[in-house]
Amino acid sequence: MMVLEKAVLRAMRQDDKPGLCALLARNVASGASIGFLAPLAQEVAARYWHQVYADMLEGRRLALVACDGQGGLLGAAQLEFCFKENGGHRAEVQKLMVAPEARRQGIASRLMRQLEEEARLERVELLVLDTAKGSEAERLYQGLGWTRAGEIPDFALDAVTRQPHATAMYWKRL
Repeated sequence: MMVLEKAVLRAMRQDDKPGLCALLARNVASGASIGFLAPLAQEVAARYWHQVYADMLEGRRLALVACDGQGGLLGAAQLEFCFKENGGHRAEVQKLMVAPEARRQGIASRLMRQLEEEARLERVELLVLDTAKGSEAERLYQGLGWTRAGEIPDFALDAVTRQPHATAMYWKRL
């Protein structure tokens, strides 16, 4: 597979929304713990990406996409900045997802490294995130130098089975 070598990372654009809706729906259907339940309705996904784009225009969020050589979306990740008076030094990584056929090719790692670089440029000093306990994402984050802070039982419902599962909290100082 040569997807990784041809993958281009860039900021989300408004015309990415249809592809992002499909990417989100496929990840939710495969059980990804990213805040939605399967089956994901098209209008729910569209409303979500509309809000993400609006947040980007307001400077509240950064959204990156990974594209193949033909412009197809392979992955996405976001950084939500904290605008609390005591939290301007931190941001939260959200919605890291990769198309099922493009997984295990380094796209998630590249997206995470780019988010970290963008955070540094914004003078963010601390990143946080949460992920399903025991997920493949935990191994990814640990391999990228993130520190596990702990876990919260029954934090979220499984996207497919709707059974509660624990979440693991991570942080990384930049």
